Amino acid sequence: MNSSSARRTHGKHRKQTPNKGRVALVALTTGAVTTGGASVATAANNDRLADAQTAFDGIAPAEEAAPQEAPQILAISEYKPVDNLSEQLGKAVEFAQERKAADEAARTPKSMKPAEGTFTSGFGMRWGAMHNGIDIANAVGTPIIAVADAVVIDSGPAQGYGNWIRLRHDDGTVSVYGHMETLDVAVGERVKAGQKIAGMGSRGFSTGSHLHFEVHPDGTTPVDPVPWLAARGITV
Repeated sequence: MNSSSARRTHGKHRKQTPNKGRVALVALTTGAVTTGGASVATAANNDRLADAQTAFDGIAPAEEAAPQEAPQILAISEYKPVDNLSEQLGKAVEFAQERKAADEAARTPKSMKPAEGTFTSGFGMRWGAMHNGIDIANAVGTPIIAVADAVVIDSGPAQGYGNWIRLRHDDGTVSVYGHMETLDVAVGERVKAGQKIAGMGSRGFSTGSHLHFEVHPDGTTPVDPVPWLAARGITV
């Protein structure tokens, strides 16, 4: 074999050396891409941090978003034990009871109709004799009422009336109730306007169950009860 053949054979197995300039260019390009990617990632991270910071800055603290008044500090006087607590409670209860009684008294009517029923006879001459009152008819046992606050000065049997009750009122007027079946009050008792004092009946000189009612403003002389009651807002 000649030398030229040997050189050709040896040349087929030679490893080609890469071009140094080309390698440098690839490395430079790769580095640029890597650096660029890192820069883009860093910029993106920075943008996200900036957005988060902006969002956080937009949230006001609770005390700034909803300002509240500062708590007030109240001065408390020195504690002093109460020695007369029972006495104070007693006075409070007494005062409450007095107010209740005054309120009830203010709401209680001053005058009341003596009985419910049918007006059957008036004041004046009747059958040749003076009829000193009015008659109100109703069933036996119908409540008979004190026309005003008073003290009972008579309660029991009386000629012509069967049973009667006489009341002396606070202004000195005397009212008379006759022919009752039952009596609910006794002499000396204090009664209130509207209080039941008897049950209607037909005792004494009577032709049926009714109340005979008289008014004596001066305590002795009878007057027509109709205008006397009307002056107090009561009709019969």
